[in-house]
Amino acid sequence: MKTIGLLGGMSWESTSLYYQLINSGINRRLSGLHSAKIAMVSVNFYELEQLMAQGNWDRIAEILVASCLKIEAAGADVLLICTNTMHKVAEQIQAAISIPILHLADATAQKIRSDNKKTIGLLGTRITMEEDFYRGRLTRHGIEVVLPEDSDMDIIHNVIFDELCKGKCIENSRNEYLRIINDLHTRGAEGIVLGCTEIGILIKPQDTEITLYDTTLIHAEAAVEFALR
Repeated sequence: MKTIGLLGGMSWESTSLYYQLINSGINRRLSGLHSAKIAMVSVNFYELEQLMAQGNWDRIAEILVASCLKIEAAGADVLLICTNTMHKVAEQIQAAISIPILHLADATAQKIRSDNKKTIGLLGTRITMEEDFYRGRLTRHGIEVVLPEDSDMDIIHNVIFDELCKGKCIENSRNEYLRIINDLHTRGAEGIVLGCTEIGILIKPQDTEITLYDTTLIHAEAAVEFALR
């Protein structure tokens, strides 16, 4: 079994899901008392959020690279960045380490393609929705991306940082997300990428008939496959 490296803490709410999902996935495959081999470093998200507000992505990359080098030194065979947004600096991280990054957007795209879907709606932080580092990665896999209206992007972004990263699930926010999901569907989205690792805490498959791609679940499943390959 290979050792899975986790760069966590962004937020710790979703990182705890990664740990649970990967371990349960390994145990489901191997049974008994089997669990995953994991090397994890969890950062202080407050520090990174302050740097994000300043637009200081170079410093963010420095902090995350230092953490990833610790993960590699601990014996990890692969790295998972346990957040969609911080994949903005994935290339800088990959250049600094020798183990491969299991890219969240690639794993998600492969799942979408396996379902024979070509057009998806994307929910996430405003950075993830607007910038090309994530959306462009999906596009390069032949997937067309439909984005929420600008005012809806604000709702999605604010709920993530003000509620979900703090473990809060508010019914009104769930209703707003479902409204936005329905709007994306009417505009041609065949499925919806929950492109923030916390959104799955709020929105579940039973909440809508529209196909959801929970990136936390997909990433964790890909890690299990890698570890047992």
